[in-house]
Amino acid sequence: MHRVRVRVVEDALDANNTIARANRADFDRAGVTVVNLMSAPGAGKTTLLERALADGLPGGVRAGVLEGDVQGSLDADRLAALHVPVVQLNTGGGFGGECHLDANMIRTALPALPLEQLDLLIVENVGNLVCPAEFRIGEDARIMVSSVAEGDDKPLKYPLMFRACELVVVNKVDLLDHVDFDLDRFLYHLDAVHPGVAHLCTSARSGDGVEALRDWLAALPARRAERAQRAAEAAV
Repeated sequence: MHRVRVRVVEDALDANNTIARANRADFDRAGVTVVNLMSAPGAGKTTLLERALADGLPGGVRAGVLEGDVQGSLDADRLAALHVPVVQLNTGGGFGGECHLDANMIRTALPALPLEQLDLLIVENVGNLVCPAEFRIGEDARIMVSSVAEGDDKPLKYPLMFRACELVVVNKVDLLDHVDFDLDRFLYHLDAVHPGVAHLCTSARSGDGVEALRDWLAALPARRAERAQRAAEAAV
């Protein structure tokens, strides 16, 4: 039974990766950079996006959002008020209420996305600290948001989530005086599971650190173009 279960899991991930590569090919053809934004529920992803996208991204980078939730459109409605392209993707209907977005779900949403009008697509994944890290969706980069209200032990308890990302955002730092959270200890644990990973400290409520996040996001399309150019030159 154990052997059969492992095989099923491997097959599911293999199938997901195949579709993720197809998604990535479509994104590449459209010239769109894709970010997978992950966190536990309530870490502040949507509020951070509201702050980061409210006045547009630096350099005129055109951003859109694919909003993932089990049910409802509350977060998508908040972001749509900023007049950025937003598409809602619920897993609770035809997908069975999964706690993550996978490559096939993203593929079903592609026809609704105005990719030709975007430089950057931010996929706000379903809040979960386990499954989103296991399923690639065709993204260029992953961001993990962890709030100080969750505790400073999270990198040790959910190492895959923190290893799978290119940027870790420590959010809600305005609460540091009110919660039992040691920032130095969190960063020590983070370095233990993902040495050298970039990190930012932010407060979606006050706006502290949001400018650095905006700059990081806005730089992604240029970084992607540089990588594509190097790959093309190496192939010659």
